Amino acid sequence: MSDSPKQTGPEVIKRFLKTLDGSPGVYRMLDAQQRVLYVGKARSLKNRVSSYTRLNGHSARIRRMISETASMMVLTTETELEALLLEQNLIKQLKPRYNVLLRDDKSFPNIEITTAHRFPQVRKHRGRKGKGTYFGPFASAGAVNRVLNQLQRVFLLRNCTDAQFEGRTRPCLNYQIKRCSAPCVGYVSERDYEAAVRDSARFLRGETTEIQKRLAEEMEQASAEMEFERAAALRDRIKAMTNVQSTQGVNPQSTPEADVVGLHMEGGQACIQVFFIRAGQNWGNTDVYPKVADDMSAAEVMEAFLGQFYDGREPPRQILLSHGVEEGDLIAEALSEKARRKVVLLHPKRGEKFDLVQSATRNARESLGRKMSESATQAKLLRGLQEAFDLPAAPRRVEVYDNSHIQGAHAVGAMIVATPDGFEKSQYRKYNIKGDEITAGDDFGMMKEVLTRRFQRLLKEDPDRKSDTWPDLLLIDGGAGQISAVWQIMGDLGVQDIPVVGVAKGVDRDHGKEEFHRPREQGGGRPFALKRNDPVLYFVQRMRDEAHRFAIGTHRAKRAKALVANPLDEVAGIGPTRKRALLTHFGSAKAVSRASLADLKAVDGISAAMAETIHRHFHERA
Repeated sequence: MSDSPKQTGPEVIKRFLKTLDGSPGVYRMLDAQQRVLYVGKARSLKNRVSSYTRLNGHSARIRRMISETASMMVLTTETELEALLLEQNLIKQLKPRYNVLLRDDKSFPNIEITTAHRFPQVRKHRGRKGKGTYFGPFASAGAVNRVLNQLQRVFLLRNCTDAQFEGRTRPCLNYQIKRCSAPCVGYVSERDYEAAVRDSARFLRGETTEIQKRLAEEMEQASAEMEFERAAALRDRIKAMTNVQSTQGVNPQSTPEADVVGLHMEGGQACIQVFFIRAGQNWGNTDVYPKVADDMSAAEVMEAFLGQFYDGREPPRQILLSHGVEEGDLIAEALSEKARRKVVLLHPKRGEKFDLVQSATRNARESLGRKMSESATQAKLLRGLQEAFDLPAAPRRVEVYDNSHIQGAHAVGAMIVATPDGFEKSQYRKYNIKGDEITAGDDFGMMKEVLTRRFQRLLKEDPDRKSDTWPDLLLIDGGAGQISAVWQIMGDLGVQDIPVVGVAKGVDRDHGKEEFHRPREQGGGRPFALKRNDPVLYFVQRMRDEAHRFAIGTHRAKRAKALVANPLDEVAGIGPTRKRALLTHFGSAKAVSRASLADLKAVDGISAAMAETIHRHFHERA
């Protein structure tokens, strides 16, 4: 006798309601398979959940959610603020289907001025903050690089690593092009370099006028004392700073620190544009495309955005919004608690702040228009793939695989993902080939390792295929032999229901003459081609080229890392000071490896015991 289907809908919620009181907390609505449908918070759980005990009075989306609800879970909290913070964490962790969800959870880079070295380094930083001094966030790596370039031109700060710094015996190219003062070889005193570091921090805080005034005074003094070389250097720094200010564009006068958030909704889609204003300067902007439904209000989307966007990110002192939110005071209190200082939400109606919000909203509208146009084209191309490869439906997720190596060295596998929204770069994956049994140039062996690792993880994390991380189509760079091997691999993994297509270069290995191969078990036979001017062919070429670009880039990065590796780093007890002494004495790491024990003992700073350790390290390995 089979089990009766689990009851769902308002009656389930009514029964659950009897167990609730007026406490604040967070509730979860679950379907018959215990998947979380929705996460919400409430000042009074009983009052909030009671609104779901009837179907009428709700939008179609909420009616569907209520109808699918088979059970509920509740966590009570002491305050509504705690409930809000818990709700944000659960939404980010569980990604419920009926909540507003941010598609992208990327981190934003900062500029770090290190503090652990006597000559601090200025560099781009992403991730958890350490002991340095940080300025940001910046909207993109490009925005950071532009500011770093400005800092180098004006303040001549180093951007090399500590290891590179300690190993230098002569200035690098940055000194020659006047982007560094060469502290590594003593061309600038520690005192003067420290002053430049202080000025760069003041520049990043927006105190440019004061710096220019002081530099002008120092230039005049140097000129009066007939130190013309120093005066010329100061003149160049003032000129560089003036050029920097002229290229920054129009910056707000009365808003030194804020995030400007503009929202535009259209056709069941939304775009949120965020401008980062720091130190009175615009440090770039970014697009966010939350997952929304037709019946969601702008206030609902904006409130969900604030909760998820600033979860794990430090908010600025002001957040300027294009649309007000119902619980603005509560959200501001939550953000203030996270930042440990006051954070204010503003919905400006006039003045400069209003103009900033209008600009962000206009950018959001234009970005969404471009994305909708691209999405329509992408959807048409995916339907074209369905027809070209005789698929049961238009694929929602296409995974493209490629390998890269040079005679088997530094081998990597790469996977890129295409969806109706375009290339999903956050879903790209690289695989360092680890197999000991894979011989040089064994593409089949490499593909086996990549696919095995990919699908073993999928089978472990989502065996029932409930998420959208399972592909609807695999594109493999290769012909009949490659497809045959892939089919066998997929059979060993038990996932032969996913369509597989091989893309071979075809005659003369020329673009436009590609041949496509499919396993016989999936209806394939002889290889076939598409018309040379077919948009679907161009789409496949773009996907294959993107996979190749990603694989080559990963391979080059791995190879470059191996090339710059210094053999002295592998010797126990060799730090920056001893390494610099050895390189200064012998000229190169290779010369150190060939040196006799007597020559090693003659190096200043290298003890007899350390000389024996170095000699043993290289000669025992040989």
